Amino acid sequence: MHRKEQAIAPVLEIHLGVNVTVPSGFNTDAFGTFTNDIKRPADQLTTARLKAEAALRHTGETLAIASEGSFGPHPQIPFVACDRELVLLCDRQHQLEIVGEYVSTETNYRSQVIHSPAEALAFAESVGFPQHGLVIKGGEANRILGKGITEVDKLLALVEQALDQSPQPNVHIETDMRALYNPTRMAIITQATEDLVRAIALSCPSCNCPGFSLVKQFPGLPCSLCGTPTLLTLARLYRCQRCQFEQRLPGDHGFSAADPSYCPYCNP
Repeated sequence: MHRKEQAIAPVLEIHLGVNVTVPSGFNTDAFGTFTNDIKRPADQLTTARLKAEAALRHTGETLAIASEGSFGPHPQIPFVACDRELVLLCDRQHQLEIVGEYVSTETNYRSQVIHSPAEALAFAESVGFPQHGLVIKGGEANRILGKGITEVDKLLALVEQALDQSPQPNVHIETDMRALYNPTRMAIITQATEDLVRAIALSCPSCNCPGFSLVKQFPGLPCSLCGTPTLLTLARLYRCQRCQFEQRLPGDHGFSAADPSYCPYCNP
C-alpha cells in the first residue's frame, strides 16, 4: 500500500534472484497506522510476522517479505529520535524466518502544536516538505483532517480549517511517516533489506542452514587506555533456528579495544 517495494524489491531481485510482486487488495493498514487511528496489534517483530503470514494466506504463495517500522527515542541516546526498520522473510516451504534490521537517527519524525499558518509553514520547511508529506489534526477530538499533504495550498487550507474548528486556536501538525510520503524512511528500509540479505547469506557452521541469526549481544569491550568495560559490544551470540547450534563471535566493530572517548572512567 505504501510502495515499500521500491526500496525492497531491487535489493532482493539482485541478490536472491526472486521476483517480487505486491498482492492486490491486501490492506496493511489493518495492522496499525502511524497516526494511531488503528492500533498496532502487537510488537514490531510480531506485527511484521502477522503481515507476512496474512500475505501468504491471501496469495497462496510460500515466500513472503514484510516490513514494519517504529519511531521513538534512540535506545542508547534517549533524547535523539530514531527510526528502527525491520524487513522479515517468511519461508513457509523451509519453515524459516529471517530478519533484517536497521536503526538510524536519520529521521524527520516530528510533531508540533501550531497556532498559525506561518508556524505551519515553518514546521513544514524544517522537515523537508513537500518531498516529505504532512498530517494535520484538529477539532475537539483532534481528529485527522488530512494525510499525505504535499502541496502548500492544501496545507494552508487544512490549517485554517483546523484553527476554525478547534476550541483553542491550535492545530496538531506532524510528519507523515508512511514510506511513500517519507523518502528518508524509504532509504532506511533499503538498508534494512540489505541487512536481511546479509543475514540470509550467513549460514550455520553446523548444518549450513541460511539465517544464522544474532540472538544476543554482550557489552563490555574494554577501554584501550585503562581496560574499563564500556557499553560497546564485546561479543555476539548467534544461533541456528534449525539445529540450535550456537556460536559466540567478536563484535562487528573490528576493534579489540574501545576508544577512551567511550569509556565511563576516562570520559565520565
